[in-house]
Amino acid sequence: VRDVMLGSGRRQGVVEAMHARYLGKWYETLTFRQKTSRLLANGKWNVQTWYEAMKLPGRLRIDFEPVSAGNGVLYARDSQFVVQNGQLLSSGPGINPLLLLGFDVYTATVAHTTARLRREGFDLSKVHETTFQGKPMIVVGARKGDYNRKQFWIDAERLLFVRMLEPTPRDTSKMQDIRFTNYEPRGAAWVAPRVEIWSDGKLVFYEDYDDIKVNVDLDDVLFQPKQWRAAKHWTK
Repeated sequence: VRDVMLGSGRRQGVVEAMHARYLGKWYETLTFRQKTSRLLANGKWNVQTWYEAMKLPGRLRIDFEPVSAGNGVLYARDSQFVVQNGQLLSSGPGINPLLLLGFDVYTATVAHTTARLRREGFDLSKVHETTFQGKPMIVVGARKGDYNRKQFWIDAERLLFVRMLEPTPRDTSKMQDIRFTNYEPRGAAWVAPRVEIWSDGKLVFYEDYDDIKVNVDLDDVLFQPKQWRAAKHWTK
């Protein structure tokens, strides 16, 4: 891995290695039910259920419970769409970096992924090695010891996305730490059924997945915001 990552042409070395490792082995679709827990200002947790479906690369649909209400968010065509009562409420440019780094990287072209990572503000020329929770990691986006720049961490052995540091949306002077944990195999590929967000050393948000299915048949219409209720939903 070291030769691939830190040798000549290292700008795209990490993404190329991730893509090559699982080429033809990664699932094309993924569905799951998600328990979403958010820490409130009063110290209590707000818990919601979301239903998510991916069609890779680049498409993610999130339905908020109850699905019948027609409320959710869609990522497609490098845009984000918000749907309310089955109708398109708003849209705008938007790349989901977790979708990109945790899933798309294994199914999209290297050029596709690297272009979007640069657009998201990652400096792909900065690469170093470190450890996290006892495992060797490759870090892209910052020099060693610099935790104040946007960066992503990859498991050096399995070439799986583990961690991303980025400015907190509401207070960009602070960094948030997003982690994919508890990876489970799905065929020759993997799913992390828990996602955590940490801020100032404290867990503030987490997602737990269940009813995880890969390579299920998903109608393309599911990922068209103006057709939100038209397609047969995968939960039915």
